[in-house]
Amino acid sequence: MSEKAKPIFHKRIFWDVDFEKLDYDLRANFVIERVFERGDVDDIRNCRRYYGDEKVTEALLNAKFLPETLMHLASAVINRPLKDFRCYTLRQLNPELFPY
Repeated sequence: MSEKAKPIFHKRIFWDVDFEKLDYDLRANFVIERVFERGDVDDIRNCRRYYGDEKVTEALLNAKFLPETLMHLASAVINRPLKDFRCYTLRQLNPELFPY
């Protein structure tokens, strides 16, 4: 069985880790969350191709944190309502202060 070709992501997405040593399979949830948080459309497509929609959906729904705008993007990409996202529920339990 041949090994799946690794997706090509921009190094700027993983600016704080050793990009060359990043294990895409061992750290799948981290990679998926980071690609959705900092990647562009091509990065997200490559991520979905490599991991498959089921794995991407699972990682995004269980993420502890996603910025609010990215929750909406992820919701549209995986076709799930915001209330299904763990990070959305956590945000509702810990509301931020009013921005005065």
